[in-house]
Amino acid sequence: MTRAAGKSGGPLSYPWGTLHRMDIVIRRAEPGEYAELGEITARAYLGDGLLDFGESDEYLGELRDVAKRAAAAEVLVAVANDRVIGGVTFVPAGGPMADIAREGEAEIRMLAVSPEARGRGTGEALVRACIDRARAVDGCVRVVLSTQRTMHTAHRIYERLGFARTPERDWNPIPHLADVMLLTYELTL
Repeated sequence: MTRAAGKSGGPLSYPWGTLHRMDIVIRRAEPGEYAELGEITARAYLGDGLLDFGESDEYLGELRDVAKRAAAAEVLVAVANDRVIGGVTFVPAGGPMADIAREGEAEIRMLAVSPEARGRGTGEALVRACIDRARAVDGCVRVVLSTQRTMHTAHRIYERLGFARTPERDWNPIPHLADVMLLTYELTL
């Protein structure tokens, strides 16, 4: 069973509700979990070959800096058996963590699941939590995200949940490297 939970482990009273799937709890990350989630995210990106410069990639520091993300957006974690197994950054409306969100849009960033927890619905549960959260944000009409071409499992999750490709919004985060292009998706709420 997946459920949203508060710091005490009990159900949250978030207006965006509760998720139910297997034994995974989706909730806001706590400061004591930031380092662990940062390592899960960094390992996932490194292990999947998503960083152009491997261990020396500048983005690796951003992936590990969960405290910075939590100060500017909402960081959600997936927990199973009292262990963090994944996380995502939900950007409700612009701000320093938004890459492509426009007015009336929320953005999903840095979705990662530990390798040993993959295939259990964790990634989908995290994306669903972001969708539910976006529905609770006043004036939010759409959820957007960027993804790499090789993130095929994530693409399947997005498409299964109703996201559509928006090639007109694809963008290059490293302009001096012409072959680095992020694909974009959106979900109208």
